[in-house]
Amino acid sequence: MDTKAKLKNALKEAMRAGDQVKKRTVRMALAAIKQVEIDRQVSLDEAAVLAILQKEIKIRREALEEARQADRPDLVAEAEAEIAVVNAFLPQAFSVDELKALAEAAVAEAGAASPADMGKVMKLLIPRIQGRAPGDQVSQLVRQLLHLYLRKCRQK
Repeated sequence: MDTKAKLKNALKEAMRAGDQVKKRTVRMALAAIKQVEIDRQVSLDEAAVLAILQKEIKIRREALEEARQADRPDLVAEAEAEIAVVNAFLPQAFSVDELKALAEAAVAEAGAASPADMGKVMKLLIPRIQGRAPGDQVSQLVRQLLHLYLRKCRQK
């Protein structure tokens, strides 16, 4: 069963159970997916759906941070609950070591020698992670690896 179908089933279950947080969160995720499908006039594949869910989590993390800064524990709890609901539909995230190994392999495969080659590396890496790591975390790791590689080359 694909993620979109899982979301639809979860919405039905949440409505039957009266789980307002899950119902609201799943509806927002489905609405975001539907909006992209309408805008692009295509049916999204699994990778695109997972990317949208990652984006939904990013939005909620930003809201969580703002709620903490505003000292609003009610909004903090709400955002954390919504993040937990969306996370349940994503595949298990890569560990830091797994992600680093994938990034190092992509750097080697791309023949990257400097931070200017980041685009080549990301082009290889993004399809391999498919919703199992946030894009900003991946790009930060690749940037660090390329800077480290460049420093090593300069020292030689």
